[in-house]
Amino acid sequence: MARPTPAATPRMLHPVAWWVWGVGLATAAAHTTNPWLLLLVIAVAGWVVLERREVGALDSFRPFLIIGLFAIGLRVALTILLGNGVPGQVVLVELPQVRLPDWFAGLRLGGPVTLESVVAAGIDGLRLATTLACLGAANALASPRRLLRYAPATLYDIGTAIVVALTFAPALVDLAGRVRSARRLRGHSGTGVRELARLGVPVLEGALDRSLDLAASMESRGYGRTAVRGRRERIVGSALALSGACGSVAGLFGVMSASSGGWFGLPMLVSGLALLATSLVLGSRRDARTAYRRDPWRAPEWATCALGLLPAVLLVHAEADAWPGITISQVPLDWPPLPALPTLALLAAVLVAWVTPVPPRLARARATTLPARLETA
Repeated sequence: MARPTPAATPRMLHPVAWWVWGVGLATAAAHTTNPWLLLLVIAVAGWVVLERREVGALDSFRPFLIIGLFAIGLRVALTILLGNGVPGQVVLVELPQVRLPDWFAGLRLGGPVTLESVVAAGIDGLRLATTLACLGAANALASPRRLLRYAPATLYDIGTAIVVALTFAPALVDLAGRVRSARRLRGHSGTGVRELARLGVPVLEGALDRSLDLAASMESRGYGRTAVRGRRERIVGSALALSGACGSVAGLFGVMSASSGGWFGLPMLVSGLALLATSLVLGSRRDARTAYRRDPWRAPEWATCALGLLPAVLLVHAEADAWPGITISQVPLDWPPLPALPTLALLAAVLVAWVTPVPPRLARARATTLPARLETA
């Protein structure tokens, strides 16, 4: 009897691998303005979430999509009202204009609304929505609470705050849906601002109760304890962290600024990151933490990271070399092409739906659903 492959054995994938994959897709989306590529990134993230999200886990992907749609609408609305400095040729509507002082450079209140400016605003909003969708996919595939187990001990308190922040918004949306369903069962099926106001009190009350329960459970599990460090260790760790942060900021400025040159930015960035890593290692030695049943790191994890980093590296290189189809022309507007190589790299990212193991509860659900479907057919 043949032994099952690592991808065929049901288990939870390492959360770091899922987050590397999601951040890789988000990085690729941040380096293109082609709407076809951005929509393809969202489609890839959505398909992988449908195929590999654990049964019973909180649906944190849909709220990120809703927030992304809101960001697109807000970006377009602000452009119509205030403008975005993009010159245009096709005027859609002429709004009444209010003259602003000269120190409002690049802004206007009302005036002509051009097609080019609206399209540019929509693409900027779509880039933000795509980035949010990638982070939402990583949040849905790997719970931030599982990722917190592998955070360095020095950053454990910060990681706890980030986990609470990432899980609060999807839980709030889920609570609002349950409150609305309960009101519908009681015959309250109103819509509009009045219904939204009536949802506010029970949702805020439920969120407050959940926060108090979370605080009590965290306190009972020792999340408030602090590590015992000497004065010398605190001074050395703080000095390394401060020097590393300053070096990283200066290095990022040098890398991103064309005036300083890469010879200044890259060494400073590497030195700053090295100092930060040293401070984390020194802090972790004095604040030891253990993890129960650590997730294994095997071939599916390496494949997931590689498939997520591939489009990121390719899109960064394509934007730097100005490949055709990566950055579309805004004035005049032109129908964006679909570049072949970046498209193949993004399509390769969807292969994680087949090379990764199926989560245990999802595997059991599919095992019980498939025979029922066969009997019905």
